[in-house]
Amino acid sequence: MDVGWKRDSLEMTGTLFQSVIDEALVLRDTSSTAQNKPVEIINSTGPTRTAGSELIMRWHREGMDLIATYMYLWATEPDPNTQVRREVPLNARHTAGVDWLWSITNRVRLGVELFYTGVQQLDDSPYRETSRPYLLSGFVAEWRMGRARLFVNTENLGNVRQTRYEPLVRPSQATNGLWTVDVWGPLEGRIVNGGVRLGF
Repeated sequence: MDVGWKRDSLEMTGTLFQSVIDEALVLRDTSSTAQNKPVEIINSTGPTRTAGSELIMRWHREGMDLIATYMYLWATEPDPNTQVRREVPLNARHTAGVDWLWSITNRVRLGVELFYTGVQQLDDSPYRETSRPYLLSGFVAEWRMGRARLFVNTENLGNVRQTRYEPLVRPSQATNGLWTVDVWGPLEGRIVNGGVRLGF
């Protein structure tokens, strides 16, 4: 369900959503039994339920745009090994973002962005049960010179990396054959690039 509202330079949109998936496919650990395979694919014994909401706000005035978003997500499923209901791994309950764009003149544009990702449940990690929340920030600038546009773009200015909090490689191989943990945060760290765009 979507609801929208607009007045002058301000626009807002709200969304509510829900889904139920019966007998979703999941991996079950069978390493402690006499079976030949350490994991097997089975149908979940209960439904996977997802519900949430999203709010988007946009403010625009005289070459300036401010866009803010927020999402709440609640997703649960039966644990394939214990059948106890749990949060679906790698789904942050809270995420938010802010983008600010400013066309100062016809020749110069600036932009700043911030993105927040909240705590995520982790599945079979030897280091932690939940991820750490993190904030990513970036900046972009563009100058127009005739038909050329020079730009500089930066992402993850704070150099947030999952490997700062735990190793990526597991101390021993998981039952599903993987040697690495699930990715819940950035791996590449700070990114800075630039270039030239040409118009013809």
